[in-house]
Amino acid sequence: MADFPSRISVDGAQALLRELAASRRMPVEQLATARADGRVLAANIVADIDLPAFDNSAMDGFALRHADAAGGQLRLVGEQFAGRADAAPLGEGECVRITTGAPLPPGADTILVRELAREQDGIVHFDNVPAPGSFVRRAGEDVRAGDVVLQAGSVLTAARIGLAAAIGRAQLPVFARPTVAVFATGDELVEPGMPLGPGQIYNANRDLLMARLRELGYTPMAWPTLPDDPERMETVLRDAAAAFDVILTCGGVSAGEKDHLPALLQRLGRIHFWKVRMRPGMPLLCGELDKAVVLGLPGNPVSVLATFTAFAQPLLEGLQGRTEPALRLYAALDAPWDKRQERLELLRGRLHCDAGTGQLRVTPNAADASHRLRGAADSDVLLVLGEGARMYTAGEVVEVIRY
Repeated sequence: MADFPSRISVDGAQALLRELAASRRMPVEQLATARADGRVLAANIVADIDLPAFDNSAMDGFALRHADAAGGQLRLVGEQFAGRADAAPLGEGECVRITTGAPLPPGADTILVRELAREQDGIVHFDNVPAPGSFVRRAGEDVRAGDVVLQAGSVLTAARIGLAAAIGRAQLPVFARPTVAVFATGDELVEPGMPLGPGQIYNANRDLLMARLRELGYTPMAWPTLPDDPERMETVLRDAAAAFDVILTCGGVSAGEKDHLPALLQRLGRIHFWKVRMRPGMPLLCGELDKAVVLGLPGNPVSVLATFTAFAQPLLEGLQGRTEPALRLYAALDAPWDKRQERLELLRGRLHCDAGTGQLRVTPNAADASHRLRGAADSDVLLVLGEGARMYTAGEVVEVIRY
């Protein structure tokens, strides 16, 4: 096989994936703001209006001029409701009934909260004079017209969607989501619900990947299991590579007699790297075929989870132009862990927060073998244990990745 990086570091593999994603950035599309949640913004969003757009009341009560409030009573001369701006200017000693969000009448500069006032025969009485400017929302105190309010490369959360709507944006430019084809490989695989024959196992990897992709907002396509036959595998992969942006496979990427994918990808497309210094998941394969980026994940289910989290998820985000850094979490080990091999390790564990100290803590799961899927199901994070064999002590802080 031709020369390409092999047994590279996790950082090196992730750097190559970032370069690959940047070279294959997804096209930009306009999407209704109400439907853009979870997408990556493709351009900066600049506000055309102030927020608030006008001075308004933060409470139900009475709008007044603070200079008139010292006497503890004012004449009620009208009302101002939200959605209107028809109150006359306030005269000396006057006030106006006002609702939350309603524009301040001309001349008003302070709000008297309704619960602190008494109204009788057209006179509003109050015992405590509100401070100047109380409960007034000033125009532009949140956003000024011309402000960049949302950054390209950021993920559109619910709050960001709300902000875009608040400045009147009905549509937003976002990167298209990559299309993803999911394959499992191996003649030993049987679909759940079917009877097992000798030496057969159920196809868990495909369902695991499909579920994780859907959790992240993608709409993946599950393909039939790839047989251990290079000719049939070639036909199916060519079809998928012509139609999808990303192909994820499980199994068939090591060095066994039935591991046909590396040679097939080398002959038909291009390999960027093969094998990463990581446990679990060392046989990871990355390449290109036609329009698709191909990630060949190992066959053990925990390896699938680990390599998807460390490599496939960042690739998919990079294809969408995400530049906003993901939140990095760190937690203290509840128990010691003896790391006995040199490769970087992604160990399963359970995250919790100490109610007394507010510190994140993580309990390693002793079922660390790559075939032990129950250990992954009982866990919710991957502990990042760096390269090099050593003893990790209880209380030591490590990075954790939620899944």
